[in-house]
Amino acid sequence: MTIRAAANGIDIAYESFGSPTGRPLLLVMGLGAQLIQWDEGFCRLLAEQGHHVVRFDNRDAGLSTHFHDHGVPAMGSPAPYLLDDLADDTAGLMDALGWPAAHIVGASMGGMIAQTLAIRHPERVLTLTSIMSTPGPAIAPPTQAASAVLMSRPATDREAVLAQAVLTWSTIGSPGYELDREKIAERAGLAYDRCFDPAGTARQLAAISASGDRTERLAAVRVPTLVLHGEADPLVPLAGGRATAAAIPGARLVTYPGMGHDLPQALWPDFVAEISKLTSV
Repeated sequence: MTIRAAANGIDIAYESFGSPTGRPLLLVMGLGAQLIQWDEGFCRLLAEQGHHVVRFDNRDAGLSTHFHDHGVPAMGSPAPYLLDDLADDTAGLMDALGWPAAHIVGASMGGMIAQTLAIRHPERVLTLTSIMSTPGPAIAPPTQAASAVLMSRPATDREAVLAQAVLTWSTIGSPGYELDREKIAERAGLAYDRCFDPAGTARQLAAISASGDRTERLAAVRVPTLVLHGEADPLVPLAGGRATAAAIPGARLVTYPGMGHDLPQALWPDFVAEISKLTSV
């Protein structure tokens, strides 16, 4: 069941899995992605390991507040908000959940938000897991093919959106694992039906670009940190994961051959084991 909570002056939509008495674990998703991008099966595996799992829509995604009045940011114009604001949204959601602190897991832009949360609100972060992310966009630029799909003109009708999703994940997904085109199309359809707002994705992208590099500030992070990254990631190449692990004292880097910029189901048990090992200390 999706619930809406007031957080940092906006509304955040979220869903939870597992016992409320479990270890609090917050899943932060990436650019333009909705909470459903965290597969229910993955969430339930985490819940089975004793976590109280919450997945949510970032601002400008899904059923959370959208900043429609800002339109699509023009090149060179100020971003409507920064990753700092998305991190503060996350802390605000934790307030609404009654969580003084939580284990934070972020993927892609969600990893950037999770890193920023650990910088801005270190007392709220029990552990940090940064997946297929980077301390700054210039550290690990995408390949030409990945950049082309990221910057392509958004489709407008439902059928075209599904086709574009399959093309996108065929380009940035994991070459070492079978691509489930049917599941990709199904999830893209669910996302379209929940909320279709490509301008919101553009505003999030502007926030990433305007937020700069976090490398120096990450040196002050003292929470136990896990960095997971695919060795075949074309959107945020492995250099981003290596830079994240190098920037945070004591961080542990785990890489996966054949993994691109997605979360292959075959690797879920390993992801869950690594995250659970970190949160159980």
